Amino acid sequence: MGAHARVLAGRAVLTRRVRDPAPGSLVGRYLVLGLALGRHIEGLVDAYYGPEALVRRASAGPLADPAQLVAEARSVIGGIDAGEPLDAPEGEERLATGGAEGTSELQARRRRWLRAQVLGLLTTARRLAGERVGYEEEVEGCYGVRPRFVPEEEILAAHGLLAEALPGNGPLGERLIAWRERHAVAPDVLPAVVRSVEDELRARTERLFGLPEGEQVDVGLVTGKPWSGFNTYLGGLRSKVEVNTDLPVLSTSLGHLVAHEAYPGHHSEHCRKEVRLVRSMGFAEETAFFVGTPECLVSEGLADLGIEVAIGPRPEPVLAEIFHAHGLSYDPEVVAVVAEAGEALGSVRSNAAWRLHADGAGVDEVTDEVARLGLLPAKRATKAVEFLVHPTWRAYVTCYTEGLALCRGFVGGDPARFERLLSEQLTPADLSG
Repeated sequence: MGAHARVLAGRAVLTRRVRDPAPGSLVGRYLVLGLALGRHIEGLVDAYYGPEALVRRASAGPLADPAQLVAEARSVIGGIDAGEPLDAPEGEERLATGGAEGTSELQARRRRWLRAQVLGLLTTARRLAGERVGYEEEVEGCYGVRPRFVPEEEILAAHGLLAEALPGNGPLGERLIAWRERHAVAPDVLPAVVRSVEDELRARTERLFGLPEGEQVDVGLVTGKPWSGFNTYLGGLRSKVEVNTDLPVLSTSLGHLVAHEAYPGHHSEHCRKEVRLVRSMGFAEETAFFVGTPECLVSEGLADLGIEVAIGPRPEPVLAEIFHAHGLSYDPEVVAVVAEAGEALGSVRSNAAWRLHADGAGVDEVTDEVARLGLLPAKRATKAVEFLVHPTWRAYVTCYTEGLALCRGFVGGDPARFERLLSEQLTPADLSG
């Protein structure tokens, strides 16, 4: 059976096994709450492939008053804390364990996970309703961690690593920009290069963790977006991955991008959770992915960690073979140093978000700081700040900086623990506990 037919068959299975949550169930109310918030905030509903009846319920009538959404979120949290059933009672009685843990432990974890998700939606609803929510409170409420301002000394130490590794003699920023520009992938060969990287990472993900039959990724090139790459999960084991070509796509970051968005990152996680949590267990809450919830931090962290799990701590030699086969420039030794320094430079963006939203610094001032400390050309610094001032994504950068650290610490180099990230409902508190 062809891939397209298998996807349709998978979608049919999904329709048979996942029932519309009961109208008053906590899971149903959570989904309707997120969908209703999504009518106010473009992009908040990152993905949804659940029952259409809930979409109709959330879309009926005029936009909900934000104050009503705040009250509803608090009511759902109260129900979770009071021990009300998450599903209709018969749904909880039929729950399959689906793993080594018993049903009671699985449900307790599920209840903690859902509460953290609703708290994220409550935080967003409060801001929408005009409540004053400080930046630290916003990040902690939405993503389950407190943001950190990284001392400039740590960033300058990364500059030192780059100064030793990069060729040339001029100012460090100019050397890094020139080095990066030599790694731009021409648009006409970009699709073929992406396919080659995807094939390698998919094969490794399949060997390590297994992938459900019929899963599929469709990759397209786009412009006019605030991000470099994006995965939209469509359900039925299928993802649409978009690569933004507003700025040149670099071979130095392409392996990470494909691993992050597809294998073993977002697409692999969504597929495995659809099969295990949605189809097997009937966890309808997993049919939605809402921005501004702790699920995002775990998902971004595991996606950023994916390439070193799939290939190893130093994936550059494997990627070099792929890129050299396409005639691309790629020096694995220098790329490895730039990647190491790049993790520290990633904190430039999280610091910039702090400066914008906690300190109240201006966009032009912060853009200059991002260019100087992040060693970025003006266009890339402007693009980075564009993401940080976007109303949907303003606090999201924490998901990358803190998410990677939490997931790396949780996994500890053990692929079996990474597989848990791909398959279970885990909160940031679970990863740090």
